[in-house]
Amino acid sequence: MPHLRQPLLIFSDLDGTLLDHHTYDWQPAASWLARLKQHDVPVILCSSKTPVEITRWQKILGLTGHPFIAENGAAIQYPGPDSKPEPLTHNGITRANIGELLHSLRRDFRFTGFLNVDVSQVCSWTGLNPEQAALAMQRTASEPLIWEDTPERLGEFRAALRRVGLGLTQGGRFWHVADIDAGKGRGAQAIITFYQQHDGIRRLTLGLGDAPNDASLLNEMDYAVVINSHGTGKLCPQQEQQQPDRILRTTHYGPEGWREGLDHFISVSD
Repeated sequence: MPHLRQPLLIFSDLDGTLLDHHTYDWQPAASWLARLKQHDVPVILCSSKTPVEITRWQKILGLTGHPFIAENGAAIQYPGPDSKPEPLTHNGITRANIGELLHSLRRDFRFTGFLNVDVSQVCSWTGLNPEQAALAMQRTASEPLIWEDTPERLGEFRAALRRVGLGLTQGGRFWHVADIDAGKGRGAQAIITFYQQHDGIRRLTLGLGDAPNDASLLNEMDYAVVINSHGTGKLCPQQEQQQPDRILRTTHYGPEGWREGLDHFISVSD
């Protein structure tokens, strides 16, 4: 098991993982966040949220200065000199181009994206207040949507997206459309390499997530925590078959499950 004094990287989803799915509370994880900060262990947020949303959550959680992965890997923020952020790195197709492609597909499939609604509808979908919902709508390289067609047609929709270079992933609340080559796993690979080049060693990695869009992230980790989920999709990292001792499915939800995962895998004894 990893020890807190080893070189570590923690990758974490937000909604339904570090944050409660319904209330966005994170306090059950506060003691572990403080402990990781004390030992200079980076906690890298890896979410479908926008860059401006994640920057806000970094400030709240005390994680400012660490890299992050936004919009399911479509955007990556690296730290620069003196902990000042570098310009965002975008992976593939822009949000404007995604919107144009999705507009053409609405003739054949029934779905509603953030581009088709106002702030009040996003508030209703997410439970965010108007200011927070406005941040959630400032997307740079992805589009969340509500699927309103039949389950059987979802495969046809995915194939139609693939033909124009787009991929579809399932999150805790929404389906997310982004460049087919984007993904949380690719973002994690890039950040692991960044730290390896900086440190001269490869750090042990632990990832936490709760939804199918976290699968590619957890597949890149040395240790994986699947947070008990309120969602409908099932998260099945490859460690479950290959290295079952390196994966934990928590009994608790959200930040309580996050704490349970770190309690299980990270040793703090002398």
